[in-house]
Amino acid sequence: MATATIRARGWALFDEIVAAASREGYTNPWRRPDSGGDPIYEPDYDTLERLLGVPLLLGATSQTGVPALALDVWAAYELRRSGFSPDVVWPRAEAPRVLPTDVALLLRSLPLSLQGQVRQAVGRGAGSANANILGKNYVKQVDVGISAWNTGPELLISTKRMDSSFGKNAANRVEESYGDAKNLRLRHPLAALGFLYGLRSTALTTEPEKAAWLIDLLAKLGEEDDAYHAVGLLIPHWGDDHVEPPSDQVGEDPRDDPLVAAGVQAPLLDAPEGADDRNDSLSADLDRLPTVILLRGQVPPELDPGRFLGLMVSRVLKHSPINFHLEARERRASCDVLPAGGESLSLW
Repeated sequence: MATATIRARGWALFDEIVAAASREGYTNPWRRPDSGGDPIYEPDYDTLERLLGVPLLLGATSQTGVPALALDVWAAYELRRSGFSPDVVWPRAEAPRVLPTDVALLLRSLPLSLQGQVRQAVGRGAGSANANILGKNYVKQVDVGISAWNTGPELLISTKRMDSSFGKNAANRVEESYGDAKNLRLRHPLAALGFLYGLRSTALTTEPEKAAWLIDLLAKLGEEDDAYHAVGLLIPHWGDDHVEPPSDQVGEDPRDDPLVAAGVQAPLLDAPEGADDRNDSLSADLDRLPTVILLRGQVPPELDPGRFLGLMVSRVLKHSPINFHLEARERRASCDVLPAGGESLSLW
């Protein structure tokens, strides 16, 4: 399949997985230990593991951007679980994936007979597949965010995945992340700034020294006063029957191109909705998703995804007026108490 069609198919599967997880309403991710203290954020790892199976099912390589999109979709889903309005979180749960809040409100106010036609027009104009944010010195594509016209960026998350060629690419990815953090932080000092990294489990066995070095560097990245407020690490594991193509066949994630973010070069576009192969049903594809397991015990406490999401959400609430994000505040304040011994649910 062509790259655009693979991405369209990937989006359709991602959307269905997220829709199934939230069909009866978003569950509250916050839990409070019975011993008291601050609430603990419990991510929905089951949904993440299903999302991570999509690029394996499609045979999507990193050039398609689909493997990294799995992390973006999950992080945005978690922000909606936290209680933030779907209108301010991107990527949105429907196309266009990035849309100004006021335009989204306008679309919902239109008669149903007009919504489809206007939505298509918006997708060609005001909507976008990518979110580009001006930093201090250059424009950077941000993978996950919370923003509105009246607030500006309130949360910005960059995601990266590394499934192969660990020694070749690890240093480059981390060095780039330092520069990106500085660039965004200097222009948006109050925005919650985060970095979410996916490292395939084979790195721990095939190149353990490089993996240990990278994990240590990620932890240090989250300790810098002028860089990221939080860094999270995911270590997915899947069988050898789903292997990343040889390193000479793996290209860069198309979202990493700074020329695209700056508007100097045309972006990679998704195929129009409905362009994917209708002969394969979504339900059949979902039934045969490859199994992906997260090695949660291998993640250091300072890089725990629950800690990462909890810090990011709490920072947004801390640096916004008390009458903003009311649902998110209510969810954090009214969370259930963990059962006795519930602290053991911490992922480390």
